[in-house]
Amino acid sequence: MLFKTKGIVLNYIKYRESSIIVKIYTEAFGNQSYIVNSVRSKSAKPKIALYQPLTLLDLVVYHKESTPLHRISEIKIDIPLHSLPYDFKKTCIGMFLKEVLIKCLKEETANPDLFNFLNYSVLTLDNVEKGFENFHLQFLINLSNYLGFAPTSARDLFNELFQKNLYNKELEDLMNKLLESSYTASLSITNMERREILDILLKFYELNVEGFRELKSVEVLKDLMG
Repeated sequence: MLFKTKGIVLNYIKYRESSIIVKIYTEAFGNQSYIVNSVRSKSAKPKIALYQPLTLLDLVVYHKESTPLHRISEIKIDIPLHSLPYDFKKTCIGMFLKEVLIKCLKEETANPDLFNFLNYSVLTLDNVEKGFENFHLQFLINLSNYLGFAPTSARDLFNELFQKNLYNKELEDLMNKLLESSYTASLSITNMERREILDILLKFYELNVEGFRELKSVEVLKDLMG
């Protein structure tokens, strides 16, 4: 059967000579994989650019519950991204977001609240002009709410991760500010503190998400924010 749905591209892999298998987080069906034939040839319609990570799509898809691979009947851009694919700093953050989502999004069922949050996050990153150095930290904190393991306070997070002798009051205060702030909030955080908080949040995800290790984009992101 054919269904209409919006989707957010996570990634794709090459398949055979000119095809791809693309992973898309959809509004209607959650995390799904689609095979797209003959998309890597020069004359292909639609173009491979439609399947770049974090592209926001409007789709008509064939969907059958018993099938691991589905097909796309119609595809077009839902909301064009104007800066995220072209701004180097935003692209690095986007690579990190994509890698986190691939590790975390495993459910093949609809979750409209999560989809709307992801859609909003991508658009916010695309539209913000400055002051987005903490975006990846706030994204990790906000995403944990939708994945079901958000800390109620920075103290809870520290207690889960560390022994008392490793407790850091200054980082706790910064974490509490991040927990309470929006993407566009202006927070004064040094590069060193930003790296330390990122390490803490990644360790927190490792404890709560199976297989959450070895994100290749982390070192690039740390260098970028340094």
